[in-house]
Amino acid sequence: MKRVLKWLLPLLAVTILAVLVVRTIAARRADAPPAAPKAALALELAPSDIVAARTVALARTLEVSGGLKAVNSTIVKAKVPAEVKTLTVREGDSVKAGQLLGQLDSTEVEWRLRQAEQNASSARAQLDIARRALENNRALVAQGFISPTGLETSVSNEAAALATHEAALAAVELARKARGDTALIAPISGMVAQRLVQPGERVAVDTRLLEIVDLSRLELEASVAPEDVVTLAVGQTALLRIDGIPQPLSARVARINPSAQAGSRSITVYLAIDPDPALRQGLFARGRIETARQTVLAVPLSAVRSDLSQPYVLQVEGGKAVLKTVRLGQRGEVDGQPWVAISGGVAEGAILLTGSAGAVRDGTAVRLPAPAAAASAAPALATR
Repeated sequence: MKRVLKWLLPLLAVTILAVLVVRTIAARRADAPPAAPKAALALELAPSDIVAARTVALARTLEVSGGLKAVNSTIVKAKVPAEVKTLTVREGDSVKAGQLLGQLDSTEVEWRLRQAEQNASSARAQLDIARRALENNRALVAQGFISPTGLETSVSNEAAALATHEAALAAVELARKARGDTALIAPISGMVAQRLVQPGERVAVDTRLLEIVDLSRLELEASVAPEDVVTLAVGQTALLRIDGIPQPLSARVARINPSAQAGSRSITVYLAIDPDPALRQGLFARGRIETARQTVLAVPLSAVRSDLSQPYVLQVEGGKAVLKTVRLGQRGEVDGQPWVAISGGVAEGAILLTGSAGAVRDGTAVRLPAPAAAASAAPALATR
């Protein structure tokens, strides 16, 4: 019995102490003020995550692409068969119209010219003989020594000798022209694009020797679908980006081909480009032609979402992202960025989320950056 009491008394003391501690803690909790509820979490937005819908002059454009080509270019060809004696220019050299570019060997044409001149001299001598014979026969006919038929023969001989002499003179002129054609003359001013032969080569007639391009006037040759040509007109402006040139260049529609290309049935449009020292023939260019301009309510294309059955935007209202279904209209560029016209449920000045905000659900709490929050609150204060 004493042993039981020995263990029972300490256990009872511990139990009484635990009850007193529990009561003390409960009393303190009852006297403490209630805890404030936790604030709801909100998505912090950066300035790049929002954009305002606004009325802009939206340009309707047509995308084009193609290669640059010089308006004036030429191929210097051999006009006579000969050996290339000299060529004084190479690729990249500037030339002027009328400048001597090289020389073909003129030995053969010189001999042909001498031969033609000798034939002309012989024909001249035959013509003189025929004319003297005609004058003598006329005197004999007048004296009755020969018949009129003999005179007619003399007249015919003189006419034949005259024609032979004139043909010989024409051959002389052709030989002289051939001698002049041995000199290679630049027909236009520009730069040498290709040197296709070297001195010492034997060339035939119409062999390509040099190509010259005039870079002062360049055009973009673009193929356009027939249904898009009806929106184009001469004089419309365009903005082009060219490979290798960082800044865009302005251009305008200069001509529209009246015929479609065989096979593709596309139509070639020629855009005149403002001169630039960096431009070269053959560079690839792409850009947009402005075909119309209309003032509409629009937003950046990055603010339009299409992961549902209908396109929509997320508008910030009352600190939440609210889904607004919209109808899309024409597209264009504003400050070099793609914009699209919208209608249905969104007013001018509405704050919208862009694609950089990520995937946001309808009703998600958001917190605008300080400047944007003040701007969005200003219209509400003004209406009170």
